[in-house]
Amino acid sequence: MRSGVIAQKLGMTRIYNDAGEHVPVTVLRMENCQVVAQRTQEKNGYTAVQLGVGLAKVKNTSKAMRGHFAAASVEPKARLAEFRVSDDNLLDIGVEITADHFVPGQKVDVTGTSTGKGFQGVMKRHNFGGGRATHGNSVSHRSHGSTGQRQDPGKVFKGKKMAGHMGATRVTTQNVEVVSTDVERGLILIRGAVPGTKGAWILVRDAVKAALPENAPKPAAFRAAAKAAEKNEAPANEGAE
Repeated sequence: MRSGVIAQKLGMTRIYNDAGEHVPVTVLRMENCQVVAQRTQEKNGYTAVQLGVGLAKVKNTSKAMRGHFAAASVEPKARLAEFRVSDDNLLDIGVEITADHFVPGQKVDVTGTSTGKGFQGVMKRHNFGGGRATHGNSVSHRSHGSTGQRQDPGKVFKGKKMAGHMGATRVTTQNVEVVSTDVERGLILIRGAVPGTKGAWILVRDAVKAALPENAPKPAAFRAAAKAAEKNEAPANEGAE
């Protein structure tokens, strides 16, 4: 079991395959996705890696988290997440996972927070058909109608589909295809739509219901900690000169 990654949703676009067919894709960007901490069986009772992505301002980072990032010798991150891994796929602290961690054609599971819709009626929220347009119906065209039974049982059962808050929940879409990756720009192109708004943080893992391709890198596709540090410091050095 390999680690997943944290990526930011940039939006949707289209690409064309070799047959000239257009393929709708969601563009995800990985920005400095580094291992911040390890969880081991001996110390924590399970094996996992904690990843951090993006950059956060030091003044907006708590003192405890500044110490946490300093212990790993990485810059403050905008988002953290843990991924369970097997013992042989445990990654060293400080390494940066790159976009070619996933291979084209691979199936992945994508987790994000769905777009919030606010308070919605049953037709939008649960796809109800609605009431009649006429024949005595005057004000109940989009209402859900009866919600209970008679005196027995004399109540509304829990879970009844009714109007209410829609969206803004954690959603996982399984078995979506990785169309292509761009290591230099840190981009992952996923076929179709994924949950979340533009700019949202998305978790991408190997699919649990599909086999891992044989050419997928193990334990991960990554840059060593020293190379990752050089990459992050390069723009600052160039500007100083």
